[in-house]
Amino acid sequence: MLAAAAGGPAPGASEQRSGEGRFSVLTWEQVQRLDQILGEAVPIHGRGNFPTLSVRPRTIVQVVRSRLEKKGIAVHNVRLNGSAASHVLHQDSGLGYKDLDLIFGVDLKTEDVFQLVKDVVMDCLLDFLPEGVNKDKITPMTLKEAYVQKLVKVCNETDRWSLISLSNNSGKNVELKFVDSLRRQFEFSVDSFQIILDSLLLFGECSENPMAENFHPTVTGESMYGDFEEAMDHLRNRVIATRNPEEIRGGGLLKYCNLLVRGFKPKSEVDMKALQRYMCSRFFIDFSDIGEQQRKLECYLQSHFVGMESKRYDYLMTLHRVVNESTVCLMGHERRQTLNLIAMLAVRVLAEQNIIPTVTNVTCYYQPAPYVSEINFNYYVTHVQPFLPCNQSYPTWLPCN
Repeated sequence: MLAAAAGGPAPGASEQRSGEGRFSVLTWEQVQRLDQILGEAVPIHGRGNFPTLSVRPRTIVQVVRSRLEKKGIAVHNVRLNGSAASHVLHQDSGLGYKDLDLIFGVDLKTEDVFQLVKDVVMDCLLDFLPEGVNKDKITPMTLKEAYVQKLVKVCNETDRWSLISLSNNSGKNVELKFVDSLRRQFEFSVDSFQIILDSLLLFGECSENPMAENFHPTVTGESMYGDFEEAMDHLRNRVIATRNPEEIRGGGLLKYCNLLVRGFKPKSEVDMKALQRYMCSRFFIDFSDIGEQQRKLECYLQSHFVGMESKRYDYLMTLHRVVNESTVCLMGHERRQTLNLIAMLAVRVLAEQNIIPTVTNVTCYYQPAPYVSEINFNYYVTHVQPFLPCNQSYPTWLPCN
C-alpha cells in the first residue's frame, strides 16, 4: 500500500504501467494533487432558505460508503473520474476541472437497491446540515428538492447505474455515480482516466503520520481508453482521439467542439472528419427535437463555461461549422433548423457580452454545406426568436435510454 514499502515505485518515479497497459501508479506529485482535491471543502448550495453545506469530498465518500455498507450494499471501490482525474494526472492540460465525479462500484441488481442508494445519500445530506438546524421535520423529498441538481437512473441490458448530482451555483457540482455496469465510460482519451481512491482514503483513516515523498500510499489510475501511456501523451500534447463515438450518448459532439475551442487538435484530420459524421448522427438520434437541442445546448453553455463566458461564442461557431460540414442524417429543413438555432444562440451570447446592442430583429443567414451541389440552391433567412431559460429542476429520476 505504501510507496516506501510493498514494492511501490521509488520517489519521483514516472508513471508505471501494469497489466495490459490500462493501469499506472501515480507519482508523488500526482498523489499530492489528489489529496488536495479530496481535502478542499466544496459548497453544496441549498435552494430557498436551506443553508449552504461545506463538505470535503473525502468526507462525502467516507460517509456515503459507510452508510451503504451498513445497509448491506458492498462498495467494491471508489474512483475519481473525468476532468478532475485528468487534472490530477496533468495539471497544465488546458482542461481545468469543474465537477467532482465520484464513482462508487456497487451491485444494483434490483429496483429496491436503486432506491436504497438514493435514500442513503439523502440521509447523509441530513447529517451534513449545520448544528442548530431542526432536522426532525425534514424529509428526503425536501432534501432532494433543496440540494440535488439532477437525478438519473439507467437500467437496461448493458448499463445499470444511477447519478445524484449535488447543487453548486458556480457549476462545480459533486456528482455521485453508483455503477453496477456501464458499457461506455469515456468520451475521449483525455477524459478517460479513473483514479482508484481506496488506498488514499484508508491511509488517511489509519496512518498517524502525514504523507511524505517517501511515505505515502500507492495510488493507481486506469485509462478506460485502453492504453494509459497513449492517453497520457494525448493529454500532455492536447490531442483529440476517440473510438466508436456512436456508442456515446450525444455522440461526444459537444465535448469535441469544447476540446477544439480549448486548443486541442485531432490525432488524424482525415479520420476525425469521418468520426464527426458519427458524432453528429448520434447527437441527432438522441436529441431529435429542436426543443431538446435548445435545452441541451443552453444547459451545456451554462454548466461548462463558468468563468470562461468569453469562449462561448467561439464554441458555438465551432459547433456550427462541425454540424454544417458533417451532418448527413437530417432532412434539409431539419438541418437548417439546427444551424439556425446555433446561430441564434451565438447572437444571444454576443448580446450578453454587449458586443451587439440587442438581439431583437437580428437576421441570421444560413450558408449551405460544401457538398450541396444544387444549381438553384437558395440562402435561407430567419429572424431570431425568444429563448427558453435553462433553469428547470429535475424532481424525479430521469430516464437515459
